[in-house]
Amino acid sequence: MWFNKNHPNAVYMDRRVEGKGLIEQQPSFEVKPDVVASYSDMPFDDESFSLVVFDPPHIEMMVPSGIMAAKYGALIGDWRTELRAGFDECMRVLKPNGVLIFKWGEASVSVSEILGMIPYDPLFGHTTAKSGKTKWVTFMKIKEVLGR
Repeated sequence: MWFNKNHPNAVYMDRRVEGKGLIEQQPSFEVKPDVVASYSDMPFDDESFSLVVFDPPHIEMMVPSGIMAAKYGALIGDWRTELRAGFDECMRVLKPNGVLIFKWGEASVSVSEILGMIPYDPLFGHTTAKSGKTKWVTFMKIKEVLGR
């Protein structure tokens, strides 16, 4: 998704730091965020950003293992509550009229299930990838967040 994770106008956040060598098949892969924090509890002031891209893990697993979990994380435990909190945090840190781009891969859970469990109405979305399982959904924070 990133053209340049080090772009001066971007703040890359992840809950983990992983050095090179995590994935044997991709020795140069690393997770090196600017800010180490959870999307469900962001260390930013209210209304800090005009644009937020939310790309949480989207593979449901009992025990995270394998290349996909190592590379992208996994949905474990009470992930639905955590994901709802993530949407709330994204809206909290967005400025009025700010835009939230949500990326979701339908490997385990449909995007319609995710949209059904949050109180925010998307403006529009787009399907990508050869399989059609990657969904991009766009939200806008109106002065007071409009829910369903």
